[in-house]
Amino acid sequence: MYTHIWNKYLPILRILLKKSASGDQTLNLNKIDFERAGSGRKAGYKFTIEFTRGRVANVISGSQLASDLAAVLLQDDVVKRLFADADYQVSLNTKFQVSIRNHNPQLQAAPVADESNRESAE
Repeated sequence: MYTHIWNKYLPILRILLKKSASGDQTLNLNKIDFERAGSGRKAGYKFTIEFTRGRVANVISGSQLASDLAAVLLQDDVVKRLFADADYQVSLNTKFQVSIRNHNPQLQAAPVADESNRESAE
């Protein structure tokens, strides 16, 4: 139901996931996009998704909006690589703001440094 909307925001979400290594990120969404696509229930527009080791770690089945976002993110190759390197929390509040928090940003920097050191050693 909301997949096409999340696909529209996917490029921006990718960038914010990468930037979250340096701090929490927030994106203001267009409220009208979701109200047109949804059933009009405002209560359904608030959720939190925990991504741990590349998988959804909490129950989101009660929110079609959250389930569709998780599906879109987990189908994207760039996002899958990011999720493999760190754990994330993605939340939507009632003001249609997506917040992204990287729970272990230091892990993202380490593999890059290791690869560059390995190349210079060879």
